[in-house]
Amino acid sequence: MANQVQIVSTKILSPLHKQELMKYGVELIEADFIKTENKPFELKDLNESLIFTSQNAVRSVLSDPKSEELKKKNVYCVGLKTKSLLEENGFNVIAYAGYASDLAEIITLIYGNESYTFFSGNLRRDTLPEALKENEIKFNEIQVYETTLQPQKIKANPEAILFFSPSGVKSYLKHNTINKQICFCIGDTTAEALSKITKNIIVADQPTIEDMIEDVIHEYK
Repeated sequence: MANQVQIVSTKILSPLHKQELMKYGVELIEADFIKTENKPFELKDLNESLIFTSQNAVRSVLSDPKSEELKKKNVYCVGLKTKSLLEENGFNVIAYAGYASDLAEIITLIYGNESYTFFSGNLRRDTLPEALKENEIKFNEIQVYETTLQPQKIKANPEAILFFSPSGVKSYLKHNTINKQICFCIGDTTAEALSKITKNIIVADQPTIEDMIEDVIHEYK
């Protein structure tokens, strides 16, 4: 990059991700615009299969002493990193997809005869539960973590912004505006949250931070 580019990340990145961007002359301003915390829950009335749509849900369930018992069940999840975290901890992942809508399609088309327990957060989207209801698939839901918005004012005028979730978009827009900035989004649902604000959106090919960083480097190198 000929000139230094100022970019805001709506999530504090790992040292490795940060280093990768700085190598290409990015000046990074970062802050956590959302906060996630485990919440109390009971592992009861569980159905035959389990659904996880985030790593946060997996970590929260793993904190329960009874989580060992769940490893006998089949698991369906959203996200490659969620899948890896589950498998590293001894869960049997039958199917995974990049997005909840794709996982809903897999479940309704192929695994509709099973019953499910969905481990979710308080700000989860309706995509998956609605698809299961529409297809009369038996499921229940246990909220295992809570997401809260942490809006803050960014004083800089960056050239680009990195967004990692629809909640992060909502939090950022409470005290900041988007003008001509390029918005790099981790996935389609995050991009959808920006669709009425700007058309200047680049969506990662795969919903991972690594893919977002590749897009930033490709844009500015």
